[in-house]
Amino acid sequence: MATTTLSPELLKALHEGLVIPAHPLALDENRQLDEKHQRALTRYYAASGAGGIAIGVHSTQFEIRDPEHNLFEPVLRMAAEEIAKADIDHPFIKVAGVCGPIAQALNETRLAQSLGYDAVLLSMGGLVDWSEADILDRTKQVAEIMPVIGFYLQPSVGGRIFSFEFWCKFAEIPNVVAIKMAPFNRYQSIDVARAVCYSSRRDEIALYTGNDDNIINDLLTTYRFEVDGELVEKTVVGGLLGHWAVWTKQAVELLNEIKLARANGEISKEWLTRNVQVTDTNAAFFDPAHQFAGCIPGIHEVLRRQGLLKGIWCLNPEESLSPGQMEEIDRVYREYPHLHDDEFVAANLAKWLDDK
Repeated sequence: MATTTLSPELLKALHEGLVIPAHPLALDENRQLDEKHQRALTRYYAASGAGGIAIGVHSTQFEIRDPEHNLFEPVLRMAAEEIAKADIDHPFIKVAGVCGPIAQALNETRLAQSLGYDAVLLSMGGLVDWSEADILDRTKQVAEIMPVIGFYLQPSVGGRIFSFEFWCKFAEIPNVVAIKMAPFNRYQSIDVARAVCYSSRRDEIALYTGNDDNIINDLLTTYRFEVDGELVEKTVVGGLLGHWAVWTKQAVELLNEIKLARANGEISKEWLTRNVQVTDTNAAFFDPAHQFAGCIPGIHEVLRRQGLLKGIWCLNPEESLSPGQMEEIDRVYREYPHLHDDEFVAANLAKWLDDK
């Protein structure tokens, strides 16, 4: 197949900024795929006004690739089918998570291409013995097939530290269309932003936040660097976030409000307080108190409360809520009622769960 590139419409939307939730996996009490709720989740994201979905990523559980589960193709296919049927009146990007060594990454990319996905989120996790040059070569090979969204994953959940020079070379790779910055570290986020600003492809790469601990502040940030005597600016335009897998309708409204504030130059100090509120809810969902052990079950618990999932089961039976995490989710629900979208979900849930 020929190299896939983003349509002008999708490229424009990506650079203007999108809400892209990381799509979870719906399982039943036997830890088998729950197709009804899996499809309902995709319908929820489409109806919420999100600008895309990312599936086959960490929130979808990497174990979907294991031979005993063999769920990678089914979950990508179902999501693509639901997006094709959905009544979406704006650009919507379908992103497939891709990981592993070169052969695996290329196979997953070709599958995503065959299913009509628009781009891949290329994880660099797990490749601990690879050199930066090896990882750059892998990225080039994937980008020859499909548009690539780079991914700076935090070390505490399997990522690694990359040099500023690595990101400079990464940004020069044709068909890299965006980079998700998720090191949960300001110094490392600056490395990515500065490398893109120094790149000859700076206008072709969108910056997205994956820093779930600093979402609003990232979205309000314009990076500015002097490059060869010229001031170059890049804004974090949107987010590809596990946090946005829940309360997605409100996330869409939040990003729209932030875009308006950026356009008008009206960034009040109240945004700092709102950033803390969102980070506080993320702490309850993602469980940093226990090194993020409960991050996927935490997302599941919120969706379970809304009826979008039947339970919080994961493919790994050892993966569950951490001690005290349920109480923390109770607390943030009480303290920040303006952040959830329970009414929206309740009004549409029966329709999303309809098998037709």
